[in-house]
Amino acid sequence: VRLGGTSTYHWQPSNANKILAAAEFKVYGQEIIDASTLEARVEELEAIDTTDFTISSVEDFEELLAEAKDLLNNLSSQEEVDDMLEDARKKGEDPFLILLDKIEDPHNLGAVIRTCHLSGAHGVIIPKNRAVGLTGAVARISAGALNYTKVAKVTNLGKTMEELKKQGMWFVCGDMDGEVMYSLNLKGPIGLVIGSEGKGVSRLVKERCDYIATIPTKGNIDSLNASVAAGVLAFEIVRQRMG
Repeated sequence: VRLGGTSTYHWQPSNANKILAAAEFKVYGQEIIDASTLEARVEELEAIDTTDFTISSVEDFEELLAEAKDLLNNLSSQEEVDDMLEDARKKGEDPFLILLDKIEDPHNLGAVIRTCHLSGAHGVIIPKNRAVGLTGAVARISAGALNYTKVAKVTNLGKTMEELKKQGMWFVCGDMDGEVMYSLNLKGPIGLVIGSEGKGVSRLVKERCDYIATIPTKGNIDSLNASVAAGVLAFEIVRQRMG
């Protein structure tokens, strides 16, 4: 986005993440601050297919950014877990979901979303509370994958897992105290659960998992970064599915 001249940005809801990624930018040395409320404008955006925004000032950019953020948050809350399962059915694949238990670092969430897309998983499930949401940093770190990846926000991760079990899914979580991942059968409809950066998978969520997978490591530090662990386990699932 260029400020100082007049630029026109062609809006589409699918472009919301690209705009939101600009949240990290600084204009004239000042942090961009979102406008407080733009509910009426968001409703207008939802009612039409496209809109042109003329950007000629910092204030115009702030308005555009806030509208994109509000719309994106609204859209993401509507992504239902059932949509992910339906996507798998349409592709003739066993459902493969990634569930994140209270991940707080936007870099980790963005990297997991990228892994989700590249591994062929059908979506990411995150808690609504006490976890990072879909921010500009997340969109940027995902390197565009957020545009192609379903992300569902749920109130209770454990309850969601129980509902998915009724539909034939089973769950494996990553943890240091488990079986080596290569010894586990990770085929079929599966949900991969990754815990928070410091505490790992919470007790109640772990109790709902069918298997606990350990990544074999060497070295003197305790564990892998959450998003790295998610990538290793996700592609072990891919490897077994291909075999």
